[in-house]
Amino acid sequence: MRSNINANDLREAVRKNYALRALQVAAPEGGGCCSGSSCDPISTQLYSESEAQLIPADALKASLGCGNPTALTTLAPGEVVLDLGSGGGIDVLLSAKRVGPDGFVYGLDMTDEMLELAERNRKAQGAANVSFLKGHIEEIPLPDRTVDVVISNCVINLSADKGQVLREAFRVLKPGGRFAVSDVVVQGELSAAVRSDMESWTGCVAGALEESQYRQLLSQAGFEAIDLEITRVYEHDDLAGKAATSCCGTESIAEIDARGVRFVSAFVHARRPASG
Repeated sequence: MRSNINANDLREAVRKNYALRALQVAAPEGGGCCSGSSCDPISTQLYSESEAQLIPADALKASLGCGNPTALTTLAPGEVVLDLGSGGGIDVLLSAKRVGPDGFVYGLDMTDEMLELAERNRKAQGAANVSFLKGHIEEIPLPDRTVDVVISNCVINLSADKGQVLREAFRVLKPGGRFAVSDVVVQGELSAAVRSDMESWTGCVAGALEESQYRQLLSQAGFEAIDLEITRVYEHDDLAGKAATSCCGTESIAEIDARGVRFVSAFVHARRPASG
């Protein structure tokens, strides 16, 4: 991945983007993933009606994910789960239902406005087995071998140091623990110009890993049983829809089209060795 993006600038741009979403949700008009007639095609229709009924409405409105990791992985009663980049708390609260009162779920986020929104949603849910932590996914504020499952929803692609994120995920997992995230993956090679476009990074496009890169970084971090399952394919109109919501630049879309690059959502899963 070639990019001239500064890691600190990227982190601040992502923080501002997610802070704005949290403030929109908290506003009296209660804006969410849709504003007027414009919706982000990557983040819509990810959760079933039955799932939506289990959580506060603001948790769903704040979602900026590209999948539904809680529906794609098995969570057992009593397990401990960590959500990287937990946002308004949707996947944390759904996971808390599944692990039950004997389990526990941590949500990690760097954005104060999202953490405040998530805490309001936790209280509205009455979830006692949940804790939201402030921090960065490259520096997880938990001890080694703490959690059974690490989940995430379209957040790892936003990091400038994905190898460090995966090493941290491996560190906090117990032996035999599972890595189960939804993320955007690119099929084909993006140009350096797109990789250096800040709007396209914050829109979950320019930072996407190619499948073989994802597998390699997971393996280097120590994971085994690595697999990627495509859950949604984005066509030209989907990316153009993102451009319409100011999530990525129209010039980047033209560049992507010219190269024949394709973006997909994938369920990425792996396991820390039981003896590791």
